[in-house]
Amino acid sequence: MAVLLILSVLGLLIAGAWAGLSVLFLAPLLAGLAALTAGAPVLAAYTQIFMAAAGGFVVSFYPLFLLGALFGKVMDASGAAQILARAIATAVGPANAILAVVLSCAVLTYGGVSLFVVAFVAWPLARALFAETGLPARLIPATIALGAFTFTMTALPGTPSIQNAIPMATFGTTPFAAPGLGVIAAAVMLVLGMVWLRRRARALVGDAPPEMPPPVPQAVSLPLWVALAPILSVGVVTLVMGWAVLPALQTGYLALPKYGATDLERVGGLWSVITALTVALALALVLSRPPEVVKTLNEGAESALLPLFNTASLVGFGAVIAALPGFEVLRQGLEGLAGGDVVVTAALSSGALAGITGSASGGMTIALDVLGPTLIAQAAVQGVDPALLHRVVSVATGGLDTLPHNGAVITLLGICGMTHRQAYGDIFVVAVVVPILACALIIVLGSAFGSF
Repeated sequence: MAVLLILSVLGLLIAGAWAGLSVLFLAPLLAGLAALTAGAPVLAAYTQIFMAAAGGFVVSFYPLFLLGALFGKVMDASGAAQILARAIATAVGPANAILAVVLSCAVLTYGGVSLFVVAFVAWPLARALFAETGLPARLIPATIALGAFTFTMTALPGTPSIQNAIPMATFGTTPFAAPGLGVIAAAVMLVLGMVWLRRRARALVGDAPPEMPPPVPQAVSLPLWVALAPILSVGVVTLVMGWAVLPALQTGYLALPKYGATDLERVGGLWSVITALTVALALALVLSRPPEVVKTLNEGAESALLPLFNTASLVGFGAVIAALPGFEVLRQGLEGLAGGDVVVTAALSSGALAGITGSASGGMTIALDVLGPTLIAQAAVQGVDPALLHRVVSVATGGLDTLPHNGAVITLLGICGMTHRQAYGDIFVVAVVVPILACALIIVLGSAFGSF
């Protein structure tokens, strides 16, 4: 019954999101309902668990959301993002419209642009390309999702995404953890996703294409290198910070209580990503010179708030669920399925919480807060490299997170003017089913050959 309660509340959350209700109030409402039904004190669950978890997430990851949103807004306002996307579309040719949109989204997200911003940037490009080639418009959300929500979010080594940053503090890893496995997982997601979308495009021939959009009133005189330089700087600065700058610093002060009694191994990865995004933002401002800089920066800062608090609200919901008796039963069941293997346990637990919260970062945060020390201890006993756990947890949470109540899914469908009924099925395949298959593959490879 306790597990059934969790599944019922999750069903209500998915149904509410499908109906268009905001998770900002839906998540705390259903968390309170779950606590009440389980016989837990509702007010204590809200103030001491929900708010503590939601607030902790904001405190920890506000800089990444803010910098990503600012960088994305500057790239968008200056026209640099559109120039880069058009260059990719031209390079692959109009006959490969789906691949052009996927690669455009991938380059932007891997370069540090927030996936929410990428969705806005990619929509007019995808709309035009799909209209020119007669592709079905209902595949546009899934095409954008494949490029922005999958392999660049969780798998590719070095990605500055928050989903790649969160495990670093727990496992003492870098953004480049298990690079070989990450590349393999990314290749699987890209190839299988493209196979599905092309197959669906052939099956849906005859669907009415969207109307051609009006020209995008952005600067078109910027050279391509200006649009590309800030994107490339993210990976370069992340590498330099992690391998040269930070190790040379004296950071003994981090052991003091006022700095969290931590060490460089725990915070170095996050510092590298923050620095890289700051440098990319500065480069974008200097090179592309967006109009109305103050307005652009203000709008960018404001655009960070909704995805940040949507995710924080889902983190709070997941924390309340994790505190219920039914979650312990569910966790033990998942451990039983894993057969004691720490890598499989990490994947199942974090993936399940990502599904419950509808958020990869949210599910990952709760899973590592609750299970992190246990996973590290088990990994040491079983001789498992923490880098392998980092990559598996990241990829695992990038599967079930994209259920209908996921904030990015709701935003993407709203941008494209489509409903879940019209477009979610294909999103489910490319952003849920395919990443789960990729995760299963790297678990097998990692168990056989270790992290590489």
